[in-house]
Amino acid sequence: MRRADRLFQIIQVLRRTGRPITADAIAAELETSKRTIYRDIATLMAQRVPIRGEAGTGYVLERGFDMPPLMLTPDEIEAAVLGAQWVAGRADPVLANAARDLIAKIAYTVPERLRPLALEPASRTPPKFDVPDDRIDVVRLRGHIHAGKKLTLHYRDERGQTTERTVWPVAIGYLDTVRHLVAWCELREGFRSFRIERITDATFLDEKYPERRAALRAKWMKTFTQPRPHEPTP
Repeated sequence: MRRADRLFQIIQVLRRTGRPITADAIAAELETSKRTIYRDIATLMAQRVPIRGEAGTGYVLERGFDMPPLMLTPDEIEAAVLGAQWVAGRADPVLANAARDLIAKIAYTVPERLRPLALEPASRTPPKFDVPDDRIDVVRLRGHIHAGKKLTLHYRDERGQTTERTVWPVAIGYLDTVRHLVAWCELREGFRSFRIERITDATFLDEKYPERRAALRAKWMKTFTQPRPHEPTP
């Protein structure tokens, strides 16, 4: 690996990690020596890259540091295009169009020698799966998730029974052939997953739920580490 590429990769590792990381760990990932990493870190600091830390304790890249846009490696280009292909075939129309625009922007912006990686990638996603037409505005739903606002759902379960409940939306999950709304359900007083095609109607409320969205999401993620004796009732 050229030294210039290695310096760039060190910044990428620090940016991605977000917590102190030792020279040993960086050296192992980049397949070089710890002494080389020490020298490279010193070089980056001399170039005013805001890296905090020291040998033996770990290094952190301070917030606010930016690099020229789209300094992408070939693998990063292919990863971005593969993800955008998947979104273009499965997300709501606004996100799908944004994904297609992203591929076009990558192809237009990267050096010409890398353009085929965006326009003719080696990796492909499966064809779009068929899903019933949405009865809920998924674009507006995403906006409510970002805003941390409640909504009231009319939900039909697998037995055809319909219930009404007010929920605190956390995320939209994309599985192989279905999409789920993950939310805290006031009726069940717990996290529930609602298949979006079974939501027959929704009222978007102006009321914000009482927890920060990040804290609610952290609680939801914590449920994955807890024992689950049975599936909860939707």
